[in-house]
Amino acid sequence: MKTINAETSSIPGFVAELVRVANEVDRLTAGEVESLLLRAMITVRDLREQAGIPGSGTEHYAVSRLALVANGVVIHSREEISASFLEAADMVRTLWIVIDSGTVVSILPSG
Repeated sequence: MKTINAETSSIPGFVAELVRVANEVDRLTAGEVESLLLRAMITVRDLREQAGIPGSGTEHYAVSRLALVANGVVIHSREEISASFLEAADMVRTLWIVIDSGTVVSILPSG
């Protein structure tokens, strides 16, 4: 399996890889699953930062859900792992579209 990192892959290429592996989870080792999900988490975090979107840090935060699967690969079903890859692909793709459009989110303090 080819390792994807920022130096060797474009964002759209990484999204395509996440979708592909979502359909081939049974061919991946636990280490490969963990590595790809961690890379997706870093990519989402970086893209959110570029777009000006802060993370919530709660268990409902999508990246936290990816971390739970990445850190417990052996206890999750193939379906859960596949769904995590698809969720990661969707987050990366959506954030890439936002950034590519030139949109920047500004969060104003309430009050």
